[in-house]
Amino acid sequence: MNIKLDEGYMYGIGLFETIAVTENHCILLKEHLNRLNRSLEFLGIKCEITKKHITDYINDHPMKDGVLKIMVSKENITITNRDNTYTKEQFEKGFVLGISDVIRNETSPFTFLKSFNYGDNILEKRNAKEKGWDEPIFLNTKGQICEGATTNLFFIKEKKLYTPPVSCGMLYGIIRSYILNNYKVCEKIIYHNDIKSFDEMFVTNSLLGIMPVKSLGEIEFSKMDLSLEILDEYQANKSKL
Repeated sequence: MNIKLDEGYMYGIGLFETIAVTENHCILLKEHLNRLNRSLEFLGIKCEITKKHITDYINDHPMKDGVLKIMVSKENITITNRDNTYTKEQFEKGFVLGISDVIRNETSPFTFLKSFNYGDNILEKRNAKEKGWDEPIFLNTKGQICEGATTNLFFIKEKKLYTPPVSCGMLYGIIRSYILNNYKVCEKIIYHNDIKSFDEMFVTNSLLGIMPVKSLGEIEFSKMDLSLEILDEYQANKSKL
């Protein structure tokens, strides 16, 4: 692999996408490419990643159940693959979450991009593992819930879905958009103290899809019913997405 030391690899001006693959099918590929290409335009990187880039790679590297990673900077395009490490046991148990001490900056454009500027997320994910958490959750500068290190957040109360608005400071998640497009969801500013009023919680990202949450800090959720129902519906349909 021949990497040129451009602004991406020297200053973080680059983007990446991670895409779940099942039986050589890239789930929600169109949505991933649309997000990537919009973000490239925003950063002024004159490059377009097409479906052909992906199908050519898949033809040469067939995958039964894995992860495709695309990395793009001004002078580099790399595509790699790896295994998807989320397990059936995690879905059955539900994630354990905690509140990070790191504050999410909702004024930074990089908060809204899947960019090479991912250090906070990686370090906090490592710290979370040491604390026995599956995922750290970020608050923004106003104390509002925004996102996890690698996930978007959904809450359920009396079978109604709620999620923080993107303006709170988060990535425009692909599975987040899938949920918003297929279910009735209220985008609502949520503070830490509000969490105890909800019956259920789940988190989303492209590799795990929908993950039920067991607890967030000291708050334990009494149910996973609707979360598991949404998970089952996604699992049943993902090969068509």
